[in-house]
This record gives sequence, C-alpha cells and structure tokens, in this order.
Amino acid sequence: MKKAQIVFFLMISSLITMIIYDQVQQVPLDEEPPVEKKVIRVTIPEEKEIIPEFEGKTFEKVFTVNKIDDIIYNRINTLSYKENDYIEIEDLRYLKVSYWGFDNKRHYGELIVHASLAQEVIDIFKDLYDAKYPIEKIKLVDEYQADDNLSMIDNNSSAFNFRYIAGSKKLSNHAFGMAIDINPLQNPYVSSSSVQPLEGERYADRSLDEKGMIQIGDACYEAFTSRGWTWGGEWKSIKDYQHFEKNTNEN
Repeated sequence: MKKAQIVFFLMISSLITMIIYDQVQQVPLDEEPPVEKKVIRVTIPEEKEIIPEFEGKTFEKVFTVNKIDDIIYNRINTLSYKENDYIEIEDLRYLKVSYWGFDNKRHYGELIVHASLAQEVIDIFKDLYDAKYPIEKIKLVDEYQADDNLSMIDNNSSAFNFRYIAGSKKLSNHAFGMAIDINPLQNPYVSSSSVQPLEGERYADRSLDEKGMIQIGDACYEAFTSRGWTWGGEWKSIKDYQHFEKNTNEN
C-alpha cells in the first residue's frame, strides 16, 4: 500500500512538471511585446525637366537703325566720340543686330556706323546671321574705354571710333564709322614687324582653319565685298585680316 502511494505521488509530480514546462515554453519570461508593423509610403515627386532660360521664349531677330539719342551720346562722348572738325554726331547711326556667337547661341550686338552706310551694314549682318557665321562679341568700343587694343584682345567686333591710324597722323576709316573689324583675335593686323593684338599671333598663319577666321570666299568675306567693301586681308604691304572698310565721298 505504501509502495503504491509513492508511485502515485511520483506520477502526479511528473505530470505537474510537464504542465509547468509547457507553459514556460509558450510564454518566455523575457519576451518583448509584439511590435505593430507600420507601412510608410513615400511619395517621390515627378522629375521635372530643367528648362533653359531661353526655352519657351521666342528669340526675336533684331536689326534696327536709330539716331544717336542722349543715352547713347552719354555713353560715347569723350570716348569713341570727341568734338572734331570732321564728323558730327548727327552723321552717325546706332545699330542693334542679332548674331551667332562662338557658343553657337544667338545674341544681340550693337554698332555705330556712318548714316550713309547704316542700312547696308544691317543687310551685311543679316547675311551673317542667316549664314550662322560665328562672331564672338559685338560691343561698342566704349565698353573698353575706346581703347582699340583692349577691344581686340577681348575679340570684340566693332566699328566707329574716332582715332588715327596707329603711328600716323591720318584718321582711320573707323573715325568716320566706315570701317568694321570682325573677330580681331582670329584675324590680327600683321606687318613685317608686329602682330596686333599680340594674343592673336598664332592666327597670322592663315593656313589654319579655325572658327572666326575670315577666308576669301567665306560668308563674311562675301557679305562685305559683294557690297563694295575692301578687305584688309588682301592689302599688299600689310595684312589687316579683321578689317573691312568702305570708301565713299564722306571719307
């Protein structure tokens, strides 16, 4: 009887142990509470095309002729224009033109020329624009304090500047607004003793074929010479490859 009680007690103890172990397995002592999963939705904005400043805007060609007004006069007085006995301010015209730059983009430029040649110069620059002939800059020489050398170094194309031919007492045709220099860096003035501007010395070699260099028969040469202008690149004693001029009764 006593033996049977012991066996029964052992069976009960084993059963209780199994029940406790099973409960411990189902609920671990250090178990963290379940974390609720949250779905975060990120809205990515649509990629927008970057539109250049000129995109969507119409580039309007401009080719205009105007008399020298007070604003322009104040810009050029005592610089490219000086009181003199040869040409009056009323003899000059202010031109705005469109042109293609070295960056293959369209730009606006300004020139001052003699009134008698104003429309002809407009037609010349229309031809250059239509041909997409590259011109780096077209600014009034007054932007360089009317210093021709500074203008050339910056490769600026310009026209009127009341000045004398370098090293002489003879007025340049620029003084009458009857000469225009185009891309002076690529088309320097070349004599037996010097190249001007000096920065354009390598372009004295006219066998080069680079942007902005004027060559016989190209669009720039034809635009001027077909209208009776003379090209300095065809002069004999010196070569002024940048220079076109028109001789009339006015000069």
